[in-house]
Amino acid sequence: MVTRIPAWLLRHRITIERYRGDSAYGPLYDPPDEDVPALVSETIRLVRAPDGRQVVSSAQLLLDLDTDVPAGSRITLPSGRTTVPISIATVDAPGLPVPAHREVSAE
Repeated sequence: MVTRIPAWLLRHRITIERYRGDSAYGPLYDPPDEDVPALVSETIRLVRAPDGRQVVSSAQLLLDLDTDVPAGSRITLPSGRTTVPISIATVDAPGLPVPAHREVSAE
């Protein structure tokens, strides 16, 4: 049994436009998924990108484990700023009383 992050902790609402791929005219996105629950922290942190570089993240998001955020997606934060994920991690510890969730570090 997996313990989920409590819904009452996800106080913010964000909009996710999931990346679908590229076309001859640029990137393609799914229609916006609005009102997605999240816990948003707009702080500066140094994170490691998938290619190994160290880059600055200016927003970190905690999301429900079932929230899908493909790399390259556009995320609109409660402040109105639009950003893209640098790294996406699934945090879970089956059998331990740790809430499973998805962590997104964004530009």
